Amino acid sequence: MKRFLILVGLLIFNVGFAQEMETLIEIALENSPEIEKFELQHEIVKEKVNEVNNIPNTEVGFGYFISEPETRTGAQRYKVSVKQMLPWFGSITARENYVGSLADAQYEDLIIAKRKLIASVSQSYYNLNALKAQKAVLIENMELLNTFENLALTYVEVGKSSAVDVLKLQMRQNELKQLHSILEFNYLAEQTNLNKLLNRDKDTPIEISDNLIIPESSEVSSQKNIELHPEILKFDKLYQSVVQSELLNQKEKNPMIGFGIDYINVEERTDMDFSDNGKDILMPMVALTIPIFNKKYKSQTRQNELQQQEIIAQKQERTNTLEAALDKAINDRYSAIISFETQQKNLIQAKNAEEILIKNYETGTIDFKDVLDIQELQIKFQLAQIDAVKSYYVQSSIINYLSL
Repeated sequence: MKRFLILVGLLIFNVGFAQEMETLIEIALENSPEIEKFELQHEIVKEKVNEVNNIPNTEVGFGYFISEPETRTGAQRYKVSVKQMLPWFGSITARENYVGSLADAQYEDLIIAKRKLIASVSQSYYNLNALKAQKAVLIENMELLNTFENLALTYVEVGKSSAVDVLKLQMRQNELKQLHSILEFNYLAEQTNLNKLLNRDKDTPIEISDNLIIPESSEVSSQKNIELHPEILKFDKLYQSVVQSELLNQKEKNPMIGFGIDYINVEERTDMDFSDNGKDILMPMVALTIPIFNKKYKSQTRQNELQQQEIIAQKQERTNTLEAALDKAINDRYSAIISFETQQKNLIQAKNAEEILIKNYETGTIDFKDVLDIQELQIKFQLAQIDAVKSYYVQSSIINYLSL
């Protein structure tokens, strides 16, 4: 189940990227204390099957006659009784079925937790990838600005530019350095978040792929069967647990039957000799508990009916929420594709403008204000394109969570 979720979710990625993601997800699933918590909860509920697979305690009684009643065969000294009550036929099986249905519902919580963890690890990885790419863009543009600053200094020396242009280029570099420092802190914070999802030291380095791109084939069918999602299947199993609860309730209101035996010790009479003198008394017994006052069971039946209606309403509400979330994720992913393609066109045009500026430099005429404007646009388009790629994969992880 785990590997199926991972591999299907990574079909669209390149091999190296898929291996990185699969490794991180396997570490998270293996080390997560939250997953361990749900596994233990499931084991506890499963163990309750053994708890309910029992019968009432055997009753053993002992009584000593302080005032010994005299009978024809002798005085009664003490009495020992043993009694065992038994639930009605099928009651124990009904209990086991009820607890088993609760375990089935609890298991869905475990599956949901695993899927949410996979989505969280994936999204944190995408955030790290985007931050790394954005830092690289800023470094690249700072180096470009440094080149233009040297050109501006040369132009100042020959009188073709002013010191103001140099200062503007330096101020722009300072802004990019500031933004780079902010991204560095954001990267460290996201790295801590991902490491904690993996339940390991926050400073553990994480390998991040450099080749995260939107694949050419990105079609996603909006016809997904939400009814098969664990969050919905859980309601079906909760409903079944209520059905089993009512079957158990019907069994519980049946009589209980008991079997027992009384033994009374009789002392021999010394004043006469006769047959059966001092013969002990052995008395088998049958007991029956009759639930005459069954208002409790009628109330439980009514509660079960209301609970079934509540589960149906909750299931419909959650289905609507998941369907809306899936549709939004699909649309947002298409929006990311459109944004990526738009920024790609803008970048091509910005590159063309940059080439024109370089040609102007060769002819001895360059406007550093235009340089700053084009460079600022270029950074804007590059960062927006990285955000579009990140959004594409984040929405993909949401789609995978909702539709697999």
